[in-house]
Amino acid sequence: MGARFGPALKAFMLCLLLGGTGVGYVWQKNQLYDLGIQIRQRETKLGSLEIENERLRKQLAAMRGPKYLEARIRDLKLGLMPPLPSQIWRLTEPAREVPNQGHAGLLPSRESQVATVQ
Repeated sequence: MGARFGPALKAFMLCLLLGGTGVGYVWQKNQLYDLGIQIRQRETKLGSLEIENERLRKQLAAMRGPKYLEARIRDLKLGLMPPLPSQIWRLTEPAREVPNQGHAGLLPSRESQVATVQ
């Protein structure tokens, strides 16, 4: 009776190995399918978030503009108004300083360079 138990155990172990391999393969395929679905969902969400981000970026740029800010100030009725022309100081840019002529002897003048070339 002991002689028959060995081949049966080997056959059972072989079936267990093949069955386990098949179950593992199906489980792995199912995991890959689920991960593919998750990736597609997250890519879709990323695309919608990028569109929303661009919309908000444009809205922020519009809200920083002077027209929007002036309208907002008028709506809040803060009592602010544009400055009167007498309240505006216009500054002129100072003229560039002329180089000091005291150092003219340090560098040869253009006329002396031309004279030495001829």
